[in-house]
Formats: sequence, structure tokens, C-alpha cells
Amino acid sequence: MKTCSRLQAGRATAFACLFACLAAGTAPARAALGDTAPPAAPHAPALAAAQTLAGGAARVTSYVDAGGTHFNEYIATRDDKIFAYTWQGPTPPDLAALLGRYAADWRSGAAALHATERDGLHAARVDTPTVVVESGGHMRSYVGRAWLPAALPAGVTEGDLR
Repeated sequence: MKTCSRLQAGRATAFACLFACLAAGTAPARAALGDTAPPAAPHAPALAAAQTLAGGAARVTSYVDAGGTHFNEYIATRDDKIFAYTWQGPTPPDLAALLGRYAADWRSGAAALHATERDGLHAARVDTPTVVVESGGHMRSYVGRAWLPAALPAGVTEGDLR
């Protein structure tokens, strides 16, 4: 068995820490439901057509994550808070990160749905008083949406979330 000195172990730890920081720094920062929308990056390409809903009560921004999944982020213009996400793509989203502080409500709703055997093999709708999550699909083709019913701006309905 090979042993290493404290200096070598310290260097290895420092290298691992530096690598982790650099890797985390390259990931795009996204906000969760209920959070304030992040400002647009100055070097980000302009969207071909900015979308607005309900006469300007909400705006929609789009991005593609590292796995190739396309996201629409719905933001209320009155307070700049994210009230919904939709997604479609080859990889499922990290719902815990996407839902943020609402993830626990989603988990308990999903557990209740599973306990009553009303969850589907390829699709599910978890409907709680605070958050609604619809997800479905199969390998390499995932779709879904999540929103905060109480945060929908006036004039915006769940049918607008596509």
C-alpha cells in the first residue's frame, strides 16, 4: 500500500476543491419556483421573439440545459417572480432543484398519489394546494410542467403554460 505525506494529501484536497469550484462556476445559474428571476446574462443571445402573456402580465424566457432539455420559465412582471416552468427533452429535470422550497410539498403529494395507486407508469399529476406538477414521457422524451396556482398572474391560466 502506498502512503502519501500530509503535503501531498493537502495538495490533492486543494486540487479537488479547485476543480469542484471551476465545474460549479460553469453551470448556468437558474432559479426555482417562487424565486426572483435571474437577470439576463449580458453575453446571452437575444431571443428571436420575446413572449408575453395576458397583455404583459407575464413573460416567458427559454433556455436549454446541459442535457438538451428545453425549458420555458414563466415570470410575473409585477414582482419578477418565477411562477411556472415547462420542459421537453431527452433528459428529465432535477425537480427538487426546479421546485426549490416547494419540493417537499411535491414529494408528499407524489407519495400520497403512489399510496392510492393513482400514479401512472408514464405520466403523473401531483396537485397540492401550493404546487402542481405534471410530468410524463419515456426514455429520451420527457415532458412536463410545474406551477404555483396561487402565483398565476391575472389573466394567465394553466392552459397558457405550454
